[in-house]
Amino acid sequence: MSQQSTAVVADPALLSVEFRHEHQLLDRSGDGFQIWTAQVRAEGTPIGTMRVGRCLYWKGGNLHDRMVDEGHFLAHVARQVLDPDGSFSSDFEEEMEMLSSLLVFDHLELPSPWQEPLIAAALVSAAIDRFTDNYYAVILPTGAIGIVQGAALLHRAGELLAAEEFGEDLVVIDTSLALPEEAARRVRERLRSLSQYGPLDLDSDDDEDDEVWELSPRTAAVLLLALEDQSRQAWEEVTALGDEPLAAGAAGLFASLPRITFHQLAAWRREMARTFDDLASDIAGGADPLPRSTGEEMALHLAISRARQLLKDRPKQVAERIGALPTHRYDMDLDGCSDVLFLDHDVLMLFDSQLDGIEDPKDATNQALGMVNLAPLDWFTPFDTDTARDPERGFRTP
Repeated sequence: MSQQSTAVVADPALLSVEFRHEHQLLDRSGDGFQIWTAQVRAEGTPIGTMRVGRCLYWKGGNLHDRMVDEGHFLAHVARQVLDPDGSFSSDFEEEMEMLSSLLVFDHLELPSPWQEPLIAAALVSAAIDRFTDNYYAVILPTGAIGIVQGAALLHRAGELLAAEEFGEDLVVIDTSLALPEEAARRVRERLRSLSQYGPLDLDSDDDEDDEVWELSPRTAAVLLLALEDQSRQAWEEVTALGDEPLAAGAAGLFASLPRITFHQLAAWRREMARTFDDLASDIAGGADPLPRSTGEEMALHLAISRARQLLKDRPKQVAERIGALPTHRYDMDLDGCSDVLFLDHDVLMLFDSQLDGIEDPKDATNQALGMVNLAPLDWFTPFDTDTARDPERGFRTP
């Protein structure tokens, strides 16, 4: 079992960060190689620093020699990931999807009570957003290396941001992959929760604080808003599309479903539109929206995705909906919704073109994994007849 994290007694929302870099305009050593320092402040008062090396392979000449000349951890990194001629080593290239440049973290100093892995991860994530694109390898030390101040904290930050080990004392984040971006989003959400509701056991793999997760009133309200939006869109498309099949590249809610549904008729689309209404009715009635069929699983996945968009793009609309509701530790924990409200996520495999045919009950993978009701015509068959919805409930919209 991992160690308990240090409790944060101050509010992370008080923190800000400022990045600085300066070099002489005609200094050739600055071409393709920059040292950025970040000053971390709490309510405007400096409390810590972070240092980042931005190493542009395509512009930095012999990047190996330039980094070795800099010394310290940058030299250590250069010897592990670059050949003496300045090219990336074959082992390192093999680990990366796409690669053109490096971002190296070689210093992090935070005083108590700010020495939290989540805070370190948020600072690292801010630098990644500021300095990289989809072709960077972000390199951090492990806790075992002794030449970097804050190495242990940087190591934990890397783990929270989906870094992979490389060699004995480096961890690497490949910015061309989706997983690090998803990990960064989760870090931001957890840090917001930490700010609002106090510290949790952030390092443990067990349930946080041994509490049972629950759908909070505010999260439920945002999910209900998302389901209502998607219901309106679905019923409009039912009328507009009729029995017409969807073409590749089509837009709209039904076009966001797996391709195997594109040739379903209007009657099927009406059933799918009703899944949003059924789940919305659950929430409006004070119950958790627990999917009772494959179609409802898909509808809830889409609603969670729409809820994320609403939080980002429609904050005023969300604020109006939740303003009178009580706050809760698990407010806006949409990851928790994905983890708890579903029996499994088999339906998402239908989006993977490499798994075409998996919806067929005779498919080997389907049988091996014990999948049920993935074929479109089975999407509205109840998982459990004891909890099935009333077949006479009708449709909200004719």
